Amino acid sequence: MSVNGVTTSNAPAYTAAPASTAAKTENVSAEKENPAAVYEKTAGKDTTKKVYKKDTATINKLLSDLDNRKKQMENLVAKTLRKQGETYNTSMNIYDLLKGGNLKFSAEDIAQAKSDVAEDGYWGVEQTSERIYSFAYALAGGDPSKADEMMSAIEKGFKQATNAWGSKLPDISSQTMDAVREKINNWKNGTTVEE
Repeated sequence: MSVNGVTTSNAPAYTAAPASTAAKTENVSAEKENPAAVYEKTAGKDTTKKVYKKDTATINKLLSDLDNRKKQMENLVAKTLRKQGETYNTSMNIYDLLKGGNLKFSAEDIAQAKSDVAEDGYWGVEQTSERIYSFAYALAGGDPSKADEMMSAIEKGFKQATNAWGSKLPDISSQTMDAVREKINNWKNGTTVEE
């Protein structure tokens, strides 16, 4: 027996659960109904990596298109510089033509030719170099990493024009090439702002 005449019993005593334990029991029940994450076995799903194959047909088509664009650029430069040289010679070699009796141009034609190769004329250095540069820029999609490739095509066109001309092109053509080189270099180095 124990003190004060109370006897001991082997039965467990009942104590009320603290309020916090009851709240925890409710939260556990709620989590079972709405779990934060559900893990499912991936049985039946294809977990292998996909293997991609080169689309050689598309690659070949793009390479062919690039070659065609380069040739187009070369031809444009060659034709443009040939025409520039012809116009220049027409305007500057009037006296040679007169001496040789080969004058086949009217006074209006001669005046037009002089106007065309003037500094601000259609075949002048600035406008001709701008047309060549703009075409190169458009072919490259404005990508400065393509500037050297475009310049290479332009130089090849210049050589073709020189060969077609049969001798050195007039100075106006060399000045035009220098202007084109400057425009391409500015584009390549990011010193030209394009729209």
